Amino acid sequence: MARILRVAAAQLGPNHLDTPREDILDRIIKLLQAAFQKGAQLVVFPETALTTFFPRYRLEDVPQSDQYFEDGSTLLTSARTRPIFDEAARLGLDVCLGFAEKSTEGGQRRQHNSCVYYSARRGDILAKYRKIHLPGTLQPFEDADAINQLEKLWFSPGDLGFTAFRAPGLIPNTTKLSVGGDGVNNNGNARDDSRGDPIMGMMICNDRRWAESWRCYGLQGAEVILCGYNTTAWAPDLCGKVEMQQTYEESEEESMFQHRLVMTANSYMNSCFSISAAKSGVEDGKYGLIRGSMIVSPDGYVLAEAKTKGDEVIFAELDLDDCLPGKSMVSLLSQAMTDYSP
Repeated sequence: MARILRVAAAQLGPNHLDTPREDILDRIIKLLQAAFQKGAQLVVFPETALTTFFPRYRLEDVPQSDQYFEDGSTLLTSARTRPIFDEAARLGLDVCLGFAEKSTEGGQRRQHNSCVYYSARRGDILAKYRKIHLPGTLQPFEDADAINQLEKLWFSPGDLGFTAFRAPGLIPNTTKLSVGGDGVNNNGNARDDSRGDPIMGMMICNDRRWAESWRCYGLQGAEVILCGYNTTAWAPDLCGKVEMQQTYEESEEESMFQHRLVMTANSYMNSCFSISAAKSGVEDGKYGLIRGSMIVSPDGYVLAEAKTKGDEVIFAELDLDDCLPGKSMVSLLSQAMTDYSP
């Protein structure tokens, strides 16, 4: 039987520093409901979905910064986030959600740009990822009008690695994976990982631009990569001499080209589907973010793509068996390299 998975990317329009959390939650819940109406089983939301992209600001410009962070251990119970997961549970939807995480480890406050995977089947958070490739600068530019990218100032690099995981309950009749020493499943069949629950991997924004992010997941057999992002449409101070000569429209077009390039090329090279979800539009009256939420096939084709810069749900039906031809070739090449001895 084909392993069919129905997925959605939930693009968000802009959030602002003064946007009430209640308004953001209401929009996220409406997007969940819209994805459910389309038939989705899994919904991917953007990076920092619950807030504006505040790491563009200097610390002193956001005196109440703590309100933009969530305790990763209380997402399912906090009034600030619980409505999302309650609605996901009611609808039976898995959710990948990006947020700014605060934690206390070893007695020290730590902050990460994070996302979690919520499993409706388990009724719990199944996996968490912390962004590794933090872009931008540690110090703001001297020019008061410059557009900064200060994630290195606000966040610590991720420390959880690129760890793939299986998401249960999405595809019926998957092969059980518990095996004995003879390599036989508990249902009496030979083990076949390609018939099991879908293998997922998560990354955030700038991670998608680095080959190792994808390859770490590809070597673990990942079939679906989930990626939320907030990508600037215009930041000439960050981008160098050539980009400083571009118009806003030219810069935005180039950012869209590069986003589509990394999603399609890496999906093809690792023979996996990918789902990317943007926060888009102009935040806080000044800071433009590209759209481009898309779902890509293992052959590098765009199956669905957002058409607006606002709240929008895109949907696609994935046949995970489409990952097999490319993964089989990679496996054969890897074995050939292992067997080769000069």
